[in-house]
Order: sequence, then structure tokens, then C-alpha cells
Amino acid sequence: MPKGFVGLAAALTLSAAGVAQSQVPTVVPAAGLVIDHSVRLRPGAYRLASRDLDAPAIIIRGDNVTVDLTGVTLEGGEPFGNPDRDTGVGVLVDGSRGVTIRGGAIRGYKVALLARRAPALHVTGGDFSYNWKPRLLSGIEHESLVDWLTYHHNEQDEWLRYGAAIYLAGSDDAEIDNNRAVQGQNGLLITKSARAKVWNDTFSWMSGLGIGMYRTTDSRIMHNRLDYDVRGYSHGFYNRGQDSAGLLMFEQTSNNIVAYNSITHGGDGVFLWAGQSTMDTGQGGANDNVFLDNDVSHAVANGIEATFSRNAIVGNRIEDCWHGIWGGYSYESLIARNSFAGNSEDISIEHGQNITIQYNTFKGDPVAVHLWANPNQDPTWGYPKARDTASRDYWIGANAFVGVGAALDVAQTHGLVLASNEMQNVTQPVRAGLDVVDLRERTDGAQPDRFVSTPLPLPGGMNAMLPDNARRGRDTIIVDAWGPYDYLSPKIWPVGKLTDRPLKLRVLGPAGKWTLRSIAGGTAGTRAGDVPGEISVTPAVSGDLELALEYKGAEVVTPRGQKYAAGKPVPVAFSVLDPPVEWTAKYWSFDTATDPVTATDKFAAHLSEAPIRTDTLAHLDFVTGGVLGPGLPRDHVALRAEGSVTLPSGAFDLMVISDDGVRVWVDDRLVVDRWSVHESVLDRAPIAGGRHRLRVEYFEESGWAELQVRFQRTSGKPRGTS
Repeated sequence: MPKGFVGLAAALTLSAAGVAQSQVPTVVPAAGLVIDHSVRLRPGAYRLASRDLDAPAIIIRGDNVTVDLTGVTLEGGEPFGNPDRDTGVGVLVDGSRGVTIRGGAIRGYKVALLARRAPALHVTGGDFSYNWKPRLLSGIEHESLVDWLTYHHNEQDEWLRYGAAIYLAGSDDAEIDNNRAVQGQNGLLITKSARAKVWNDTFSWMSGLGIGMYRTTDSRIMHNRLDYDVRGYSHGFYNRGQDSAGLLMFEQTSNNIVAYNSITHGGDGVFLWAGQSTMDTGQGGANDNVFLDNDVSHAVANGIEATFSRNAIVGNRIEDCWHGIWGGYSYESLIARNSFAGNSEDISIEHGQNITIQYNTFKGDPVAVHLWANPNQDPTWGYPKARDTASRDYWIGANAFVGVGAALDVAQTHGLVLASNEMQNVTQPVRAGLDVVDLRERTDGAQPDRFVSTPLPLPGGMNAMLPDNARRGRDTIIVDAWGPYDYLSPKIWPVGKLTDRPLKLRVLGPAGKWTLRSIAGGTAGTRAGDVPGEISVTPAVSGDLELALEYKGAEVVTPRGQKYAAGKPVPVAFSVLDPPVEWTAKYWSFDTATDPVTATDKFAAHLSEAPIRTDTLAHLDFVTGGVLGPGLPRDHVALRAEGSVTLPSGAFDLMVISDDGVRVWVDDRLVVDRWSVHESVLDRAPIAGGRHRLRVEYFEESGWAELQVRFQRTSGKPRGTS
């Protein structure tokens, strides 16, 4: 706790002296309040700022304390402001046992509720929506690597950098029920805890995770809604997910029950990974978790990714994903009674061992079960040094394959038994590649059934599943600069590419009517219509389009939580700033003698030599794990691009995303200088309206390459979003 804050906290501490045991006093919230006994906070909205994670607005420090927040709203940031400016902690539970927090709303913080060393914590009936999340840089037509998440390490609470509605650390026996958090980056994060009971919660429409678990064991995650927790997706353009997920289970997260949850439309539905300790030693794993009767459909990557571990996946609905189950290096696992349909591949397992696949239904997919091993593995990797990683010993029995392309696609695998599977309208029952040994088909019945102990629904547990008439499908996922769109407010979104002419735009949201109020930089084909509906626009060649509509119809709730009553006018805006730049781009390869960082003079001289390729480009817009262009090497390549731009009147940011080194000059003045090997990062430089000369120098050392040059109005409207 920062110096000076302690005195304020002590002055505001609520002493229990003189308070009768039967009374629960009512207290007016104030920044720095420390609560050490049961209280009610006076209903109302309170602006309580918290500058950072070490200066929480309110601290609870006392055992067996109940804090009733019914009717209370605690606001950290500016109401309805941009959430990337939110800071600090709303409520900290600090080293206290048996605390109950009931009701209320906490919004506008980096972390709304943080609990450290708080066993037997009970959080019920609270709303933790509209807390911190970053502005995303991925666009409509391709992503930015800046937006990728990495949850691989959390020994020192590194996950706090990503914010959360609720964050629990070292807090065994917690119960988190009937809470809500939407439109942040992360819902509930639990680390190094045991025996949590998380049920009847809604952690949806997050740009990162619904629930994340790290070294958390023996817990129940049941009857929750974890839908549309996603980023890194643009329908028809890319489906990367960027390690977003409805449920993340990392690093020795074992012996948990995940049952009766709706986990749809995520980056992954469930993303389970054994952890870096297992990668290095081959020991342990995120083992013996049971995934029962969940809906993990419409994941942009994998419905369930469960790797390097031993688990049971039983009775789940897994539809319309890239991979239904990805189980690389999984072992001794059970996959039973699941329903697969509409996936590119239903079950994909590399280097799996001793796995039973039985009583599943596969309908209409190109490949139902894909099993294989890679001929070679990284010789520096600890896992295959410590373990046998052959692909072997599968029992595939009593499954129904209906209308699939290949029921089984297998290579580099031995010890595989097929038993009593039903095939209807299957193009290829078995597609066998190289080194498939001891593949047997039995007709004398299946192996004795493998079962796991499965829990009954909890008493009072809600039916979390999407109703039959709900919006479904990956084509309903829209991710803009602030994360997934929830259809509760009007929105304008392109039908196809931003360069399409005419430009067709969908008008989405609750049922109602839209009216065109203004358009600059183009003409509109119609001036009014229904919502949902469509408007066709012909932009001018300047690349500067602004569109303003007015919506009237049903009640509206914006992504910041602002409400408009039914029938009230709601403004809707859309803009594209894409001024034409004719870039002349030249490319060179380099080596250690002309390295751009360690041999700068020789590198500069190298760029005066003849390039190996010259292009004329409309955009500097590279995101690739391959080559920047035909005939270029994948790594150790440099680029110099020159061009001119004419911006409309006003103030702008020149935005440059780079991986690796980049320098940018505007009118011969160096404005961006990030000349190093680094992962993708954004730099901004102010630039005024008018005509400017631009020069960009860039190099790619190795791995993924990214170079994007954009322009953005300083009002903050992102390119191509509303």
C-alpha cells in the first residue's frame, strides 16, 4: 500500500466497538474505506477513483464479514468512457476468511473485485460489467499480432495486467454465484486456489476470457453462461482466436468438473494446457478434469483444446468449430457421447496415447477423427525427452458416422482398434497414411465401457444453454476495436471488404428503424430503412468517409452500459479513413555482415545497392508467418517504402505496428524509431492534415512479420469501425 494511503485507510476504518451484534450499520462509501465488520453500503452511485492496483477504492479486512452492496454502484472511471483508461481496484478482500459480498455493481476499474488469501469467500448477485479492456488493433480484413494474448505464466499474478471483473488468488473454497460481467476483457480469473464453486454466473461478451483458471484444482464450474468471449475473428477473413476462450484452464489445473455450461462463440470454447512445467519436464498435466454436457459450439478455433493431459470429455455439443476437439499429446483420455456436426475436423489428436473414443455422433463433416504423429520433434524440447510420444493405442467403438467424408484419417499410428461403429453415407471409412501399424477391426462387440463419475445438476442451477431461437453461428461473431458486439445497440458493419464499390453496410441491432442524418465523403443509395437492414454507400476517392444514422426502436444498451429507452433516438456512426498512398517498396536481404542493428553503417550502404524486388503498393499492410512477397526470403529481409499522402483537414495519428524494426520519416523528420528485434507493438506519431512525404524503413529478423501503417483521427474513431 502506498505511503500516505495507510493513514487515510486507518482513519476511515470502521470499528466494531459499541455496535450491537444484532445491528448491521449503513455506511456511505468513500475512497480509502476499510471495512472490518459487516455493513450495508448506502444505495446510490459513487465515483471512487483508484489510481493503480496498489490503491484499491475499498478494502475489506476482517473475518466472517458480510458487505451488502444492494443498490450500490461503484464507478472508478468516467461513466461510459473508453475502458482502456480504467485503472485500479474497486474492492480488495485482503487476507480475510469467510467474507460475503452481496449485490451491487462495480465498474470502471482495471480489476473490479480482487481477493488475495481470502478462503471461503462468497460473491453473489453482483454486476461486474464494463471494466477495463484494451482497444484492439485487428481490422476487418486481417488481424494484428499486437492483440494476441499470452496466459502462459502467472506465478507472480502476471494475469493482472489483463484486468478482470473478479480476480481470486490463493483463495480456497470460494463460491461465486449469480454474478454478471459483460463487455470487459476477462470475467473471473482464479489462480492457485482449490475447491471453488462457480455457478449460475454470466461472463459473456468478453474480449479475452469468460473464466480463467491457473493451478486451480478440485473445483466445480457449472451452469454458467460463457458465450461470445472472443477476439481475433473476422468472418470470411480470418479465424485465429488469439488465445481468447470461454474457459481457460492452465498449468496443472486438475480434478475439476465443468458441467452444464454454455460456452459458445469463443476463440476456443475450452482451452486447457498442461503448463510450462509439463513442457519442460514431461511430468504432471492438467489432468482428470471432467467436461460434461456443455455446449462449446461455434468456436472460431477449437471447441475444446485439451493437450498434454488426461481428461474426460463426455456428452458435449460441439458444432460449427474449426476443430471440435484438439487433443495434441493427450493420453488415457475418454471422449464419449458427444455430438459433432459442422466442424472442419471433429477430433484431431497428434501424438495421443491410450484414448477411448466411443458412443459419439459425427454428422456431415469432412473428417471425423484425425490421428497422427509428426516424424520429427524439436530436439531441444524437454517433453519428448522425458516421455514416449508415439501415436498409439486407440479404441474407437460404438460411434455413429453419418454423411462424413472420412470417418478416420490416420497416419504414423499403431495399436488402433475399431469396434462396432455405424457408418451411414460415409465416403471413406478409413483413410490410412504412412506407418499405420496394427489397425484392427472387431465385430465381436466393443471394449468394456469406460465411465467417469459425473455430477448431477446443482439444485437451483439455471439452464444456461442458448434457447432454440437464439442467434447462432460463427457468422454472428463481430469483433470491433472494443471486442465482441452483443447486438444490444445499433451498429454499422461492412458486408464484405472496405474496398468494395459500392460499399455495402449492414445496420444491426434491436428491431427498429434507421434514418440517414449525414454523410461526408460519399453518397448513399437510400436514406432510411429497417434494423436489421442494409445501406449501400459509394465513397469518394479520397478515402475519407463518415456516415451518421439515427436509430429508433427497442431499448438500447451500449457496449459501455449506457441505456436508451425504447423509442428514444440513438446516434450511430461509421467512418473509414484510408487516404490513398502509392508506395514504392524496395526489398533487400541481409546477413550478419549487413545486420540492421549490429552493423548499421553497412546496412545503410546495403540499401543503396540494387534491391532484389520492387513493388508498387496501395498499403503497407503485412501480417505473415511466411514471406513478404514472391521471391523474397522468409527471414532477414529489409524494406524501404516511400510515398506521399494527402490528409483532410484536422488532426491525426500516424499509427505504425511493427515486428521487427521500423523507422518512419514524415517530411524528412524522424517520427518513429523502434529499430530493434521485438514482438508486434504499436507506435503513434501526430500528423496534421495536408500533403506529406512519407518514408518507412523496416526489417524482419525471423519468425512472424508485421508492418502496418494507418491513419486515425485523434478523436479516436478507429479505421473501418462504428
